[in-house]
Amino acid sequence: MAHQANQYITNRLNERRQGGNLRKLKPESIDLVDFSSNDYLGFAHSPLLKQLITEELSHYPDHLNGSTGSRLLSGNLQYVEDLENWIANYHNHEAGLLFNSGYDANLGLFSSLPQRGDTVITDELIHASIIDGIRLSSANRYTFKHNDLSGLEEKLKNAKGQIYLVIESVYSMDGDIPPIATILDLAKQYNAQLIVDEAHAIGVFGKGIIDELKLQHEVFARVITFGKAMGTHGAIVLGSSLLREYLINFARSFIYSTAASFHQLAAIKMAYQLLNGSQSEIEKLHQNIQLLNQLLDDFQIGSGSKSAIHCVLAGSNEKAKLISQKLKEAGIDVRPVLGPTVAIGTERLRICMHAYNTPQQIELLANTLNELINV
Repeated sequence: MAHQANQYITNRLNERRQGGNLRKLKPESIDLVDFSSNDYLGFAHSPLLKQLITEELSHYPDHLNGSTGSRLLSGNLQYVEDLENWIANYHNHEAGLLFNSGYDANLGLFSSLPQRGDTVITDELIHASIIDGIRLSSANRYTFKHNDLSGLEEKLKNAKGQIYLVIESVYSMDGDIPPIATILDLAKQYNAQLIVDEAHAIGVFGKGIIDELKLQHEVFARVITFGKAMGTHGAIVLGSSLLREYLINFARSFIYSTAASFHQLAAIKMAYQLLNGSQSEIEKLHQNIQLLNQLLDDFQIGSGSKSAIHCVLAGSNEKAKLISQKLKEAGIDVRPVLGPTVAIGTERLRICMHAYNTPQQIELLANTLNELINV
């Protein structure tokens, strides 16, 4: 029987290899100009954040290295409950519940909240963690074409049971921002509850786009993750106190996970403190975004994204990998995004902008891309 299992594994890997989309782990490219990481504000590299974390830990000399168990057993602390309350207040929500990662947060939320007979409607480009959570829920799942409001309304008209509508405020592959206020109006019209994933908006747009639009009390829930612009790790689901209590009782990725360590909690708290004083970094990031858009637009290869995420379409796995390799040879780290992660024909170079990128680096990136993309 082991032979059959190994043969299946071999066949599946060979399919990926023949399709040119076999995934491999690669070491960090520390000698290249970073246009690939999600460290948009430089927090992950920040000596100041490291210092803030060290100082915070020094105030709790008896803190443990690990949490010792799930939060429902031995792993809960007053510190984490105070932190959850603080983050919820910061984002103008009633309550929040921390999860160990963004994946855990989406898996826990979407596997427990919708029930059989309910309907979850998502944009077709929604994150894989949300899709996986919905699959575990046994609810009906419909998708609409990316940002297609007429397609969305058709799905809303045919939905049954409790309806949950799920979008991202910044999409992780194209970096575009949907018409959230209009989508919210549609949700209200059809009595659907709107849930927004803000993973790639927090930090880049201050407290997030929902905060900018002042829609905190209009959405049913938000998911904010700390592994991108916040430079740390973990996530929080924001919403009502009732939702928090429900997730504590029914979200399996929360109930059956060992709680985050004290160090992780302190890092999240200090990342928020750093964010409060980072307006200059946010402004620098948006200046860099504007410069890249201007240069790529001149070459007619830009996506016009207003977020930190930009893409240049390559059209095939082979070309995307070739361009990425050529960029590496020029000293630039831009990773290809290949099928099946994206649809066939939309393979691309995914560019991430940072506050710490220099104008010279951005010009080098744009000029090199222009030389390669039409080859």
